[in-house]
Amino acid sequence: MQRRPVIAFLLLCLILLLSASGRDSREVLGPEPRMTVERVPLDAHDPGRTRVGALTYLGGIRLKSPDRAFGGFSSMQIKGDRFTLLADGGTFIRFRMGADWTPRDLRFGDLPDGPGTGWLKSQRDSESMTSDPATGRIWVGFENYNAIWRYDDSLTRAERSVRPAAMRGWSRNGGPESMARLADGRFAVISETSRPKGQRWGREALLFAGDPTSPGGEPIRFTYVPPDERYDPSDAVQLPDGRLIVLNRRFSVPGLFTAKLTLVDPRAIRAGAVVRGTEIAALAAPLLHDNYEALAVTREGDDTILWIASDDNQQFWEWSLLLKFRIEFGRR
Repeated sequence: MQRRPVIAFLLLCLILLLSASGRDSREVLGPEPRMTVERVPLDAHDPGRTRVGALTYLGGIRLKSPDRAFGGFSSMQIKGDRFTLLADGGTFIRFRMGADWTPRDLRFGDLPDGPGTGWLKSQRDSESMTSDPATGRIWVGFENYNAIWRYDDSLTRAERSVRPAAMRGWSRNGGPESMARLADGRFAVISETSRPKGQRWGREALLFAGDPTSPGGEPIRFTYVPPDERYDPSDAVQLPDGRLIVLNRRFSVPGLFTAKLTLVDPRAIRAGAVVRGTEIAALAAPLLHDNYEALAVTREGDDTILWIASDDNQQFWEWSLLLKFRIEFGRR
C-alpha cells in the first residue's frame, strides 16, 4: 500500500476533531448490496512471503463498495462459510465465501435497536461482537454508552441490554472494544483506553460469570497489559485450546497503523490480577498493515485459522481488509 504518512496523520487529526462532539449524523447502507474484492499479498515487495511470527498467511482480500456507508468494520463473526462484519456505525454486511475468495449472497443490514435513537453515529458505536455457537445469539459492545446489547442470531431483534456498573467509569471513546464469549459461558471484556489507577500500561478489564445482559452477578475486575504502552487492545477471540488471542493496535507517524497479537491464558484471570500475554506476531511495514480491529477463529481439518479485518474509518487512504492466517503453534 502506498501511503503518505504526514498527510494521513493530518487527515486523521481533522477527522477526530470533527467527530469529537459525537454529533455526526449516521449513514446506513443502501437497499442494493454492492461489493467487489481484490486479492492482496502479505508483502507487496515480496509476494512469496507468507510467514509472520507464529502465523502463516493463506490469503486475503480488500473489500470495496460504492455505497457511502460501507466500511468501518470493527468486529466479525464467521460460521462455516458465512461471514458477518459489523461496522462502528451499527451497520453490517453478511455474505458467504469459499476457497475461491468470491463473496456470494451478499446482504447489507442495520442493527434493529441500540443505545439512543440511532440518528447519531455515536449512538450506534458498535465496537465488539461475540456469539453463542449453540443458540446463535449475538452480543455487541457499544462505546460512548459503555453498554452491551444482546440480539438474535439474524440480527433482526434486540433481546436485552445492560450498562454494567463496572463499566460506567470507562472512557466514552475507549470502552468495550474487545469482547469474547468463552466456551464455558463466561465473557471477557477489555477497555480500549481506560486505565486502572496506578497502572501505566494496563487496561480495565472484566470477566462475567455468564451473559452480561442477564440480571445479577458482579463481574471480576482485572487488568490487561498490552505488549507495549503505545498499543491499545482492539479485539479478542478464544482459540479451541481455551487460550485467548488479543489484537493490539497502534497509530503513529510515520508507521501509521501497526498491530501486535498476544496469547493470553484465561486461567490467569482472577479478581485483581494483572494479565500479560505473549506476543505471537506483529503486522507492520513492509507487511500489509492497517487499522486492524476484528478477529475471528475457524477450523479447517486439524488447522486453526485466524481471520483479521480492518476498519478503514471510511477514508480513502485506509482499506477494508479481510485476511486469513493459519496458526502454527500447537499443530501436530
